[in-house]
Amino acid sequence: MKIRTSSLTIKGTSSFSNRQYLVLAIPLIISGISTPILGAVDTAVVGRTPNPSSIGGVAIGALIFNTMYWLFGFLRVSTTGFTSQAQGSNNENETVLTFLRPMIIAVILGLVFIIFQIPILQIALHLIGASKEVTGFASTYFSIRIWGAPFTLLSYVMIGWLMGLGKVKLTLATQILMNLLNIILDLAFVIGLGLGVAGVAYATLLSELSAVLFGAWVIFRAKKLNLTGIKIGMLLEAAPLIQMLKVNRDLFLRTVCLLAMTGIFTAKGASMGEVTLAANAVLLQVHYLMAYLLGGFANASSIIVGRAIGGKDQFLFKRALSLSAQWGFLTAIVLSLFIALLGEQVVSLFTTNNEVKEMAVDLLVWMLIFPFVGFWGLQLEGIFSGATEARFIRDSIFLALFVYLVAIWLFIPPLLNNGIWLAFIIFSAGRSLFLWLFIPKLTRVKFG
Repeated sequence: MKIRTSSLTIKGTSSFSNRQYLVLAIPLIISGISTPILGAVDTAVVGRTPNPSSIGGVAIGALIFNTMYWLFGFLRVSTTGFTSQAQGSNNENETVLTFLRPMIIAVILGLVFIIFQIPILQIALHLIGASKEVTGFASTYFSIRIWGAPFTLLSYVMIGWLMGLGKVKLTLATQILMNLLNIILDLAFVIGLGLGVAGVAYATLLSELSAVLFGAWVIFRAKKLNLTGIKIGMLLEAAPLIQMLKVNRDLFLRTVCLLAMTGIFTAKGASMGEVTLAANAVLLQVHYLMAYLLGGFANASSIIVGRAIGGKDQFLFKRALSLSAQWGFLTAIVLSLFIALLGEQVVSLFTTNNEVKEMAVDLLVWMLIFPFVGFWGLQLEGIFSGATEARFIRDSIFLALFVYLVAIWLFIPPLLNNGIWLAFIIFSAGRSLFLWLFIPKLTRVKFG
């Protein structure tokens, strides 16, 4: 069996090396951490405008889109899994179909967002409850950027497909192009032309469109999208279509559980005052950066597992588990040491308010613990996604959410805000533990 990517060809997959694993993982890590950096630039650029309400408007508008698109992030994850399996089995037609099927879903969902943009905006603004001026800016931002919905969802499919093919460098190039173009257009439209919030929205819209055009060009140049053997009946074949929909459904429910956990976490912190809410928000951002770093290894493992299952190579599957555990644990040690040594400086990057900073620094102990309890769950989600067995991800996160709710009920009264963070750590540990318990069943399902 051979595995081809943009940068390596592997023979003897049972000896898949650490170097080969890192060649896959590092571009995916860089691609992942570019996303939060982009959001920070958007906020910094609009923050130079004279009206402070514009910052809140962009923040709320971005929150609406982040929530919408996060819910449908399964388009990238499932596409990677199905594509890598098709590649592993050397099935060229199925490799093409793993791109076309989710592409159709992405376009339909994007058009639904556009058609129902008014009720979506009204419901979101009602739930958030911002001031009239901030709501006005958020509406301006939303009404412009919503037209990019089909392009954003299409880019998820394109990136997922390229990842499934092992074209990680091209995946990185697509992400970096979109982010750099967004930053340049932000500066040109907001600072150069003085378009304010509308300028930020237009910059994002054009960068989303450009990412799809660049992705289409990359796919055309890769010469992997051979449509000559594809018939319309293949697209509508029941078994693979139902399997794809089931996987996407389970990944969607997993994201709903994560949103529920985050929503409860934020609401409980807000009930303890603005300083507590702000300090918790700062540390959540630190947690997201850690998760993005660990996610690069999870994505690399997803590609390898997909190839292993497609090629019925149990040695490669076990090697993926081993490498994922080793590099995830090593990264957890590095992240924890980094926070122990430079945590206060990291907090200072997010806030200049002394009261918020002091509380956040006092809570940094939870960020020392999180990498160790959370890394394995994040790595296993990549492994199960590559195996396209999202039902185990769904079931494990349901269990973790249940334990989290119990922990919230037990620990907040005596520990207050530390009880919120203890419940968060228990949730993260639950994701790792419950999904780990499904590994033997996954092995039996895929390898008998």
